Amino acid sequence: MTDEESSASGDPSQIRSVAVHRDDVATALEATLRSDRAVVLRVTPPFSGRMRARLHSLGTSDGATPDDDSGEESGPAPIHIDPHDLVSDVPPYPEVDETMADNPDADVETRRKRHTEAVESWRETVRESVVDGVELDVGGDDGDAEPVEVDVAALG
Repeated sequence: MTDEESSASGDPSQIRSVAVHRDDVATALEATLRSDRAVVLRVTPPFSGRMRARLHSLGTSDGATPDDDSGEESGPAPIHIDPHDLVSDVPPYPEVDETMADNPDADVETRRKRHTEAVESWRETVRESVVDGVELDVGGDDGDAEPVEVDVAALG
């Protein structure tokens, strides 16, 4: 099969690079850490050498998912990328209690402002820590996942 035929068939193993927006990585990671939802970056078929990954909520961590798929097996499934895999070293998320403890004598408005600043600093650290490559598990013809190393192009 030629590269053109592979690309036209939507073979996920042909993906060489994935473009992600830095803000999407930070948003997905924050949503996953701060809620019971699993938020990923999703690459949807048809697949080609260069793909764009976009935010996608898988639902709650208890396995419930929104009914957004038709259920038909007409082609390859979308690939989900865990935002943890896109950040070189995930910093701890600043919790409200921690920022309040750091400023015990401050008034409520000052504490809110300092917490907002801590969260923005966390987001900036995540945006700056997007990796250059990631391993994707792409389904093979027999349904088994095959790891494929791809480049990550960080946008924004």
